[in-house]
Amino acid sequence: MAISFESLDSDIAGRCGKLKVGKKTIKTPALLPVINPHLQLVTPKEMQSMGVEALITNAYIFSQSGQYRKKALAEGLHRLLDFDGVIMTDSGSFQLSVYGEVSITNTETLTFQRDIESDIWVPLDIPTSPDSDRKTAERELAVTMQRLAEAKEVFGSDAPLAGPVQGGSFIDLRERAGRDVTDLGFSFCPIGAVVPLMESYRYQDLVRVVLAAKQALSPSACVHLFGAGHPSMLALAVAMGCDLFDSAAYALYAKEGRYLTTHGSFKIDELADLPCACTVCRTHTTEELRTAPDRERLLALHNLYVTLAEISRIRQAVFDGTLWELVDERCRSHPQLLSGYRELLKNTASLEKYDRVSKRRFFYRGDESCYRTEVFRYQQMLPRLLLGSRVLVTFGGGIREEFDDTLFFKPPFGPYPKELRETFPIGPCEIPEWDDAMVRKGCEGIKLLIESHKDCQFIVSCNPRWEKIVREVLGDIEVQQ
Repeated sequence: MAISFESLDSDIAGRCGKLKVGKKTIKTPALLPVINPHLQLVTPKEMQSMGVEALITNAYIFSQSGQYRKKALAEGLHRLLDFDGVIMTDSGSFQLSVYGEVSITNTETLTFQRDIESDIWVPLDIPTSPDSDRKTAERELAVTMQRLAEAKEVFGSDAPLAGPVQGGSFIDLRERAGRDVTDLGFSFCPIGAVVPLMESYRYQDLVRVVLAAKQALSPSACVHLFGAGHPSMLALAVAMGCDLFDSAAYALYAKEGRYLTTHGSFKIDELADLPCACTVCRTHTTEELRTAPDRERLLALHNLYVTLAEISRIRQAVFDGTLWELVDERCRSHPQLLSGYRELLKNTASLEKYDRVSKRRFFYRGDESCYRTEVFRYQQMLPRLLLGSRVLVTFGGGIREEFDDTLFFKPPFGPYPKELRETFPIGPCEIPEWDDAMVRKGCEGIKLLIESHKDCQFIVSCNPRWEKIVREVLGDIEVQQ
């Protein structure tokens, strides 16, 4: 029952695709809600009616449960949970990270996962804390890789095994783990031990860890981000190239009386109104939801609705080629998410190779837009222009016959010939009134052009408002009014 992944649409490093597990197929990106058999605020049956195609539960809990172990072995997970979609099972690594030990071995947990008819099995990896020192991270990564190799050897290459990528907060270890997991032949690769980063809002570190793992993994691998489920950060995670997410946040937040939105979470006792279109919010007032005897269950339903809706919104953004705009919008909801977004933009050169060539539009949303993949790619293509000996770059004028070539200027991209006026990204590009940041970035495009055409004489025509920036970027170049 092998696992395979097919990408159908892409934007940045994000993908909409199909994950095939045996005879079952699910759409990605996808959320796998966490199911605890001892505490079900929303049942798997209800989840399936909401459009959930896959869920995750903990095999260790079932294996240690006097109430559920025998039933799981006798009936199988799908019948026990009344869910016929994809079921993924964690091995007990979560308990290992919390309690420091578990009473089960790697082979035992995988055998149990097989016997209860799980669709995706996870070996007993070691979730290294991001705050662990290097010696600890290396030692625990070695154990994890040994257990992954053991899983492949014992259960075969066609077993539906996940290959977790560990390594703590050390970028080189995450890269090494990604390469080693790929070499072992895993096509389903969770990135593990990142929950502490998200809980402490260390999104900058999260981006570094995920991108390090991603660049070493096979492009055909389906990437699962363990423990990610707050709707405000899912667009950022998809932009990095993550395809699946699992979370108990919908239930855990509900138990704390917290109400999820795409721009943060709120205490239900502090809300004056319910800013959501889900069934729960449209059939209850704030006071009714606050005082309902089944408040936890209603909040869990709302939290799940809003998270699933965000997954759908992300899929549409990937299809439309507008994921950058969505990431920008979501990441401005919290300063630390914004720092994660800016960290992502530092990796434009590596992200560009995944990004689509043409898109529906480019919306300029501030300084960060200057560092998007579309700007990087366009400027890297400027040296390919064939130009005469005298070239004019004009910030607003028309073609002048005394020059061999006249190039027009559109920030943040830079110079372009009139033939590209209607093509992406120059044509479908919406920018407000020019500002210093976008003009400076556009001038960097002129600089790349000059450096690649050393036999050409360049003259820039601009109004006095931009002359200082032109000279700062381009140095001693002739500027005309």
